[in-house]
Amino acid sequence: MAKSGLGQDPQSTAAATVLKRAVELDSESRYPQALVCYQEGIDLLLQVLKGTKDNTKRCNLREKISKYMDRAENIKKYLEQEKEDGKYHKQIKIEENATGFSYESLFREYLNETVTEVWIEDPYIRHTHQLYNFLRFCEMLIKRPCKVKTIHLLTSLDEGTEQVQQSRGLQEIEESLRSHGVLLEVQYSSSIHDREIRFNNGWMIKIGRGLDYFKKPQSRFSLGYCDFDLRPCHETTVDIFHKKHTKNI
Repeated sequence: MAKSGLGQDPQSTAAATVLKRAVELDSESRYPQALVCYQEGIDLLLQVLKGTKDNTKRCNLREKISKYMDRAENIKKYLEQEKEDGKYHKQIKIEENATGFSYESLFREYLNETVTEVWIEDPYIRHTHQLYNFLRFCEMLIKRPCKVKTIHLLTSLDEGTEQVQQSRGLQEIEESLRSHGVLLEVQYSSSIHDREIRFNNGWMIKIGRGLDYFKKPQSRFSLGYCDFDLRPCHETTVDIFHKKHTKNI
């Protein structure tokens, strides 16, 4: 029996599965996720096309690829317009004990050479591990292609015995950043509650738990102690928006 345009070989089956998911996401108006699936499915179909000799099947595949490419392009244009209008919204749900959500993995899509200024609002940059989280976030900003010159941090002041440690830790981070040509401005607020990160290229990221969404490692010599992509996470939600302008703290 002749095979259909998408046959039963592994690549065809994978393409059909991914594109079926793309159509489902599309119908649910989950356009960012649908676009990713469309692009992945199209790539798989192109690989199938390369290995197909039958002219009729090649013609059918080209028609399918063209149809999915047109839809993907329309979604891409729609999302770009949403960004321009300040309406873009993407949500990522991090499940309990999930891995693969280091700061680099989460933020790399939104960092480029146009980023020169960053605002962080997080009431819990107090304890030692939270200071290390903030330091790791700053290291990411230095390593990425962005050219950050100023980082603004709004946090709450520890009222307990760790206040001296908090102030000293942030001062050391400030001095270290200065040696890399980056200014860190720290302000304290007793009423801050929301957690928010903004880049001056218009991206705004709200994480339910702020930067402190990683679980404590099992030991100093367990996987995930150094590489945060391997560190299990607490359950939280990440909401990503795009605004034309960001406000100063």
